[in-house]
Amino acid sequence: MTQAPTRLKIGLVQMSCSPQPARNLKRAIAMIEDAAKKGAKLVCLPELFRSQYFCQREDASLFDLAETIPGPTTDTLTKLAKKLKIVLIAPVFEKRAAGLYHNSAVIIDADGSICGQYRKMHIPDDPGYYEKYYFTPGDLGFQAFDTATGRVGVLICWDQWFPEAARLTAIQGAEIIFYPTAIGWHPREKSQAGEQQRDAWRTVQRGHAIANGTFVVAVNRTGLEVFNPGTDGLEFWGTSFIADPFGVVLAEAGTDREEVIVQELDLNRSEQVRRGWPFLRDRRIDAYGEITSRFSGSK
Repeated sequence: MTQAPTRLKIGLVQMSCSPQPARNLKRAIAMIEDAAKKGAKLVCLPELFRSQYFCQREDASLFDLAETIPGPTTDTLTKLAKKLKIVLIAPVFEKRAAGLYHNSAVIIDADGSICGQYRKMHIPDDPGYYEKYYFTPGDLGFQAFDTATGRVGVLICWDQWFPEAARLTAIQGAEIIFYPTAIGWHPREKSQAGEQQRDAWRTVQRGHAIANGTFVVAVNRTGLEVFNPGTDGLEFWGTSFIADPFGVVLAEAGTDREEVIVQELDLNRSEQVRRGWPFLRDRRIDAYGEITSRFSGSK
């Protein structure tokens, strides 16, 4: 039996998104190919990369952006993955049935097969992020997927704020947890709270890496998108990054430009960290029953 590699180069595609889905797919393909040329064997795209972030408004006509799985995006990217012999994580606005849509990600193996799918579990509803209008909460649970490059987990954007999601993915055996993301500033808030917001986002994910002794990878879009006329839009803050199992940031993109990051990971790092900080060993799984309650304090 061939021993699995202990070192793996991964690629992060931080891209800006135009109003034209075909143009976005073409741009994503070019950036994937660039990552592969730099040696990446596993590449992740940002959340909902085929369009601008349409959840800035509630508009029934925008359901036309959705597609089936398999569908046009997966048909194109499965062929690309097979050609380049790489694993791809490809977010998709999924049309499951008439009137039933999900914010999803497809895991494509290096032979071009679809080896897994994740549907976003936590759906936000905030000013400019009206996702509950568009997306049904995921029903596939928290998973890890066996690929040619190892066992990986995928969560999506708002999921990144929930320690339960990271923990449940980690205990499925994920060596790396990927977070395809679309997060940014309301321009009017940026000067007052922007840096604190971005630092909180970065810090909570580094915390997931430390608490679970696993690599965490966030892949965000960048650029200003005014999808709702008459508003300031959203300025996506980029900052795609990789944290190792001790929370050390190994690589990080800028806030305001497209970038392809390729970074080699030492997959033995989890073993080293977990031996020193054995959180999984010391979990009191007999005492966590109330975690399934909404709130256990005063009524």
